[in-house]
Amino acid sequence: MRIDKEAVMKLSSLLIGASFALVVAAVLMLILGVHFRAPLPVQGAALYDPAKEVLVEGVVTESLDFACPVSEGEIGTHLIVKTAKGLVQVHLAPARILRSQKIAYHAGETISVVGASVPMIGGHDVIAREITRNNETNLLRDPKGNLLLTQY
Repeated sequence: MRIDKEAVMKLSSLLIGASFALVVAAVLMLILGVHFRAPLPVQGAALYDPAKEVLVEGVVTESLDFACPVSEGEIGTHLIVKTAKGLVQVHLAPARILRSQKIAYHAGETISVVGASVPMIGGHDVIAREITRNNETNLLRDPKGNLLLTQY
């Protein structure tokens, strides 16, 4: 039986190249912060538990829009709120709905949020039901967590 040295060299070069490509891809994903997370078992209003309602008071440090399970995978608006106990991420509602209602929050505003604490990867977030700033209150959800979005 004759072994073709050229074919063996090509195969070993192919395997070395493929291994190198996998290592480079893995390093790039680590550098770019790619995370593989298990999906939450429920989404949307099903995440809202009225028994876990909390009051969060603090100053908005940032407003972010990104795809979120609370918004059922839709782009949702989120606030990072600095409280006496640390930073809390607050889930508001789908961004398109807040834009249509002309509801926006900005860094530096002092707010109070009534909402349900929900476990998320890295800690507990709050799904907002009611947000108050100055004399303005925005009701985002009913007591069961279903979206309302009326303003008074």
